[in-house]
Parts: sequence; structure tokens; C-alpha cells
Amino acid sequence: MNIQFRSGPEPASSASIKIAIADCDIHPARATATELYPFLARRWHHHLETYGKQAYQGMMEGPPYPKAQPNASRRDAWPPEGGPQGSSLSFMQKQHLDPNNVALGVLNPLNTGQGLRNQDLAAALASAINDWQIEKWTSKDSRLKGSIVVANEDGPAAAAEIRRRAGDSNFVQVLLLSRNVEPLGQRRYWPIYQAAEEAGLPVGVHAFGFGGNPITASGWPSYYIEEMVGHSQCQQTALASLVLEGVFERFPNLKMIMIEAGFGWAPSLSWRLDRNFERLRSEVPDLKRRPSEYIRDHVWWTTQPMEDPERRDHLFELIEWIGWDRLLFATDYPHWDYDDPSRVLPAGVSDENRQAFYLDNARKLYGLA
Repeated sequence: MNIQFRSGPEPASSASIKIAIADCDIHPARATATELYPFLARRWHHHLETYGKQAYQGMMEGPPYPKAQPNASRRDAWPPEGGPQGSSLSFMQKQHLDPNNVALGVLNPLNTGQGLRNQDLAAALASAINDWQIEKWTSKDSRLKGSIVVANEDGPAAAAEIRRRAGDSNFVQVLLLSRNVEPLGQRRYWPIYQAAEEAGLPVGVHAFGFGGNPITASGWPSYYIEEMVGHSQCQQTALASLVLEGVFERFPNLKMIMIEAGFGWAPSLSWRLDRNFERLRSEVPDLKRRPSEYIRDHVWWTTQPMEDPERRDHLFELIEWIGWDRLLFATDYPHWDYDDPSRVLPAGVSDENRQAFYLDNARKLYGLA
């Protein structure tokens, strides 16, 4: 959903929202380049200032395509005290948490140590990000919960970080990205899933990432719009890999959340997987059930960007296939394609499904019910 900007003061856009909501995709930012230094050993201060952070995507840091706004953020999301969008708790409270009646906000930090070639640095930054979430956000506002950021390409180090944070009520999930060195079902990532299952934490797979590979099977596309659409393609690749590599069979209590890539593609991917599984199941003998059954049992979906078909009944049919109990509302605050909670659901949704959609599903999944 695009945000329309008006001259003069902007009223709270969701004044009509009376129900408490869970926002399962909020992006906090660091106000300064050195804000993590108190949580890092001094050797890493020198390393960052001397060598920087080298990602798998060549010499580049940050997104591969320019954004319409700095850091893909809303033009009205700059904190008055300065700093990047999403870097001020007080401004987030005033602009988003309070007017939108957010009872639960899940933080998904970006621009972390995920996707760095130096695995020791990646692990140190991930741990620092987690300490920073507590210090700056979750300890200051009980509505906010963090995501355990891990050095995703180092399975043992990532698992150790998950186990170190297990049982900490400041965190409600483990955070991965959808673009990695290999598809997410590969065995290098299995220690992450084992540790998450042991801790009883769902694994959120957020769109984006730095795996060193183009976002398409044929190379780098030309336009930012292709990058945006490509989020769903990368998520499909990740989910197919998780299913076919037997991750859900090996870790039967693992829960996955597909974040910021839509959900309208879920039925067609499941149907195609099932159809091919009928003919090729001998290649994956470890799978005891159809791929669609694993997806239905193990996967949840955040709604941003919310699907918006021309006919309302098509949206309802799609959600019925996925299940109202599998959708988690998200805004993607403070990014430019933010979904306003007062405008996401069309008319005709029952009170029960509306309550589940906005709050109850998230509280149940995260063990906060």
C-alpha cells in the first residue's frame, strides 16, 4: 500500500482502529554508525573502522537497488530529534504504536551482521544487535519484542546465540533472511532449526538478504520494481527447499514465518509441489507426507504487503485455503510500502477472524496468549 502525503499536519491514519493489534514486522534502526560499539569488543571497533563490513555481494553494503526514499522509508518517518527513520523509540510510539493501538510489536532489525563474509564479525554483530534490542527497545517499552539475529551462514555460531537467548522474554523468534549463500533447506542451516525447535521459538524468514547471488535465476534485473516483486520468488525458493530437504520432517515441532513477501503464492506453490511429488517422491524418500501438508502445519505468513485482488471474494478464498489462523498482521513500519491497519481488511470479515488476524494469532504463535 502506498502512502499518500498531504500538506499540513497529518492526522493519525488509523484513528478508527479500536481493536488492539500485533504488528509482526517493525524495523528498528540505529541512530548512529557507532551505536553498537558499547555491545562490541574493542577489537571490532578497530576492524569496522579499518576494513568495514564485506558482504557476499562484492564490495557493496546495503541494498542493490536505489530506493525512492532513504532506506526505503516513509518521508514522514524522520524523527524530529534527528537520525534515520525507525531510530527513535519516542517517535515510533507517537507515530505508530500509540495511534494504531499496537499491543505487540515484533522487531525485525535489518542491516545487521547477516550476510557478511567474516563469520566472526557476523557473529559479534548479531550478538550486539540482540543486546541493543534489549537496551534501546524492549526494556523501554513492554509492547516491543525482539528477534534473535544470528550469523546465518555459520550454523554452529547461530545455534549458540539462539541457546544463549533461549528463555529470554525479550525475544519471540529467530530471524533469518530469504537470500542466502544456499537455499534455506541445506544442511548448513540445520543447527539453527534444531536450536530454535529446542527453544520453542519460531523462525522468521524475512525478505531480502546478501547471499552473493542475483535475485533471479537468470541474473540481475534492471529495476527496483523487479527487486520488490522478487521478494516472493526468493521466499518460494526458500520454502520449497525447506520442505523438500526434509527440514520439517526432521524437526517436527519447528514453526516458520514467511515475512514481507506476501502470501498469495502459497496455494499455487503447494499445488505444484504436490503434483511433482506424486511423480518424483522416490527422489525424496524422507518425506512422509505431501509438501502442502508440511506447509499447512509448519508455516505462518505476515500480511505485508497485503494481497489486493480486484474482487474481495478472491481474497477471502485465498485466505480460506491458507487459514485465518495462519495470518499475522504486519505494517513494515517505517518503510514506504507500510500497510495501514485501518485499511488492510475489506468489509465482510467476521469479528472472530478479525480478532485472530490482528492479534490472537500472533499472541498464540509467540506464546504470549
